[in-house]
Amino acid sequence: MNAKLKPCDLLQKIRRDSPVVHHLTNWVTIYDCAQVVKTLGASPVMAHAPEEVADMTGIASALVLNIGTLTTDMVAAMKLAAARANRKGIPVILDVCGAGATEFRDRKAFELLDQVKINVLKGNASEIARVSGANVRTKGVDAAEVGTDLAKLAQTLAVRRQTTVVITGEVDVVAGERGVYRVRNGHEWMTRVVGTGCMASSVIGAFAAVEPDYRKAAACALACYGIAAELAAKKSHGPASFKAALFDCLYHLDRPTVKKMQRLEA
Repeated sequence: MNAKLKPCDLLQKIRRDSPVVHHLTNWVTIYDCAQVVKTLGASPVMAHAPEEVADMTGIASALVLNIGTLTTDMVAAMKLAAARANRKGIPVILDVCGAGATEFRDRKAFELLDQVKINVLKGNASEIARVSGANVRTKGVDAAEVGTDLAKLAQTLAVRRQTTVVITGEVDVVAGERGVYRVRNGHEWMTRVVGTGCMASSVIGAFAAVEPDYRKAAACALACYGIAAELAAKKSHGPASFKAALFDCLYHLDRPTVKKMQRLEA
């Protein structure tokens, strides 16, 4: 555990401040993303219309973008929202869901990365490898094997893009210019429930809304989320009961539990 990282402190800040987290996100998982933010104590908004995305971002403390069910029009709306977030100085989290699966998806991911400032770039191993420029393919939205050092990959991309890079997996990697955190919390059942990856981006958004060190925010977010998953697995019988328990356990997370169970490494 890294003594400087105190996920419970940031969790308490979210519960106290209830920041607004605006999403332009995956239609498959939009309810779950809203619910996980609400469960943490923050306030989710899921506005996609180009006529209002900039205004809605204007009242938010973080913006989460997810290209899981992208269209050309939706990406255009994402750019409007992100431009407003950049002007306001609030964090933009981009989940490159499915990057590496199609040429269209890759092109739109690169457009977002090149045209607006992304503060946290998140994906699984093959998604992040693809947006780093590697010639890899993603299995739909599931990770494919990437034969490289993920920490090195993440930090190299973080330095090049001047952002925080998050690679989720059995061990989550959170990289920035100043180093890498590894988060070892979580449970294998997270891979059996649709939406846990998208929810992770929303959780990161809530933590980044209250912590300007985005590498720290992402690591603490994933630790709390993973701890809730470990607790949920103990009282579940399969994916359905696990998903319900995940929300309950995240809602009831307390300081002693987080302090005891967090597994963060620098």
